[in-house]
Amino acid sequence: MLPQEIIRRKRDGKALAPAEIAAFVGGITSGAVSEGQIAAFGMAVFFNGMSRDEAVALTTAMRDSGDVLDWSDLPGPATDKHSTGGVGDNVSLMLAPIVAACGAYVPMISGRGLGHTGGTLDKMDSIPGYASQPDLALLRRTVREAGCAIIGQTSDLAPADKRFYSIRDVTATVESVPLITASILSKKLAAGLGSLVLDVKIGNGAFMESARDASALATSLVEVANGAGLRTTALITGMNEPLASAAGNAVEVRNAVDFLTGRFRDPRLEEVTLALAADMLLSAGRASSQREGLQQARTALEDGTAADIFGRMVFVLGGPVDFVTNAAKYLPKADVELVVKAPRGGFVSAIATRDIGLAVVALGGGRTRPEDNVDHAVGITGLLPVGAEVRAGEALARIHARSPLAAETAAASVLACYTLDEARPVAAKVVARRIAPRS
Repeated sequence: MLPQEIIRRKRDGKALAPAEIAAFVGGITSGAVSEGQIAAFGMAVFFNGMSRDEAVALTTAMRDSGDVLDWSDLPGPATDKHSTGGVGDNVSLMLAPIVAACGAYVPMISGRGLGHTGGTLDKMDSIPGYASQPDLALLRRTVREAGCAIIGQTSDLAPADKRFYSIRDVTATVESVPLITASILSKKLAAGLGSLVLDVKIGNGAFMESARDASALATSLVEVANGAGLRTTALITGMNEPLASAAGNAVEVRNAVDFLTGRFRDPRLEEVTLALAADMLLSAGRASSQREGLQQARTALEDGTAADIFGRMVFVLGGPVDFVTNAAKYLPKADVELVVKAPRGGFVSAIATRDIGLAVVALGGGRTRPEDNVDHAVGITGLLPVGAEVRAGEALARIHARSPLAAETAAASVLACYTLDEARPVAAKVVARRIAPRS
């Protein structure tokens, strides 16, 4: 099949057959399809969309462009979660060991940050010695021995997606719902999962700011995943403020360790983490109801089992054996700390969440280009949530920077992100909606 004829059919709004889609994806993988043709195909899909069956065919073809893992030798179900990204979203670091503590196995293939959102892999790279991109043998050993592994995508998993996404990124076709769907799910299907739970963010710190857009993406992901044979549900959760009170890499790892050990837990972060854990356990068949899954997750967190599993995972993947008990000793620290002080008293009524993320990027804690290096030590901690009361001169947040100038610049940016009012605002729902496949 000629690539240009497949592009022409999609350009003209016609539905593509699975064989046509498979042939085009095969050309993406082999190099037989040029970058210009990939860009043209992406733009045709952007404007004309795809049916559910087309999106399923695209997803499975991209899955089959590389290796597909098999976890059938494990004594329990393999499951995972994917988040569409936000600020202070370190849920994965607690969620994987919590679910593993309840008898499921979590081979969690994560990504790096780009733009204002943080990347789970960058957070794990804050831990000295941690192999965030292990070979397959070490990945299998870690999942079997610890119950979970938070690692990065290898070049052998869904390679078509890697090439396709890099071209979408520079041709203004990233925001296409079917292309987002296929990109996310092809990697999860290649991971050999039995079930998946999606965390689709909504709000001023999310890629999907409106309820309509978030619902459309979540529905597409759930319907296509289930159409491809992967049992999947989704939660739509709020990102109108940072999820954790920390934003950065090492600072979010420290926040996660504090969460697991019970030293400190941000309430909104706890609610989202446990809700996702309950859904994962239900989807994986380890709980008969969300209520039972929630209780199992709480028990695993409170009795310390989840913290022990996180520590074991870190050690098997090359990190310090005592990381959980001595995280502060091992995590990198910035040279300068600066308190962001409230100019007057009041209640926090709004936070420009995306700009908080951009402030972390400006400090060096994120990327504007995929090849940029990341400073794992810098970030922001003590971020007050919406609804918090503060007096004039009290801390809204704390900057961790490499120089006084960088700290002062970041402090000014963070201060501009906060809106203070005299009245306490009404608390917004953290978990806004659950989407399950249509029966």
